Order: sequence, then structure tokens, then C-alpha cells
Amino acid sequence: MTQEQLSQQVAQLNDAHRRQPGVGWVMTPGVQALGTAGLARAVEAVRGFDAFSEDNDPYGERDFGSFEIDGQRLFWKIDYYDLSLTGASPDPADPAVTRRVLTLLLAEEY
Repeated sequence: MTQEQLSQQVAQLNDAHRRQPGVGWVMTPGVQALGTAGLARAVEAVRGFDAFSEDNDPYGERDFGSFEIDGQRLFWKIDYYDLSLTGASPDPADPAVTRRVLTLLLAEEY
């Protein structure tokens, strides 16, 4: 498989993970402090995010995004861990050996 094909596979898996909030999503205290309505808007912004460009997605894996909610800049990012969540995934393109974690945070918490 070429690097481009691997990146496309990772991007598809990332898109699926990003569109399914819940298990494998982490929200920082700053995001939690947005309250129920703000949190719901933030989650929907992540799920619907499609503003990928060379600047924010240089490898084509769709693993990072930024947006604004209620005048606050937020980031989301996806990291790839092994199944025990103790180290890096040996192959982010293989869901059988990878656990994805999406972190949603305020830009100021970065």
C-alpha cells in the first residue's frame, strides 16, 4: 500500500470516529464549562467539520480541526493508541490494533 493509500485509509477511519461522539472522545474542563448548549454546539461542529486544507491537514489524514463557538476558538485532534492505551498504535490504518482518541479543547488549553 502506498503512503497516499495509507493516509486515505486513516482519513476514512478518522472521519467515522469524529462523526460518532461518545467512547473515545475526551473533553477538557474548558470545553465542559461551555455548558450543555455550548457543548452540544461544539460536538456538532466537530461532527460536521469539513474545512480541511493543506494548512490544517498536510498529511491528508483529517486528524485536526479548529472552529469558533460563542466567540471561543476550539481545537479537536485525533491521536492513535495501541489497544491498551499505553503507547502509540503500531498501525493507525488498522482498526484491529488501534484505539482512536479525539480530544476536544479550547485553544487556550493547548
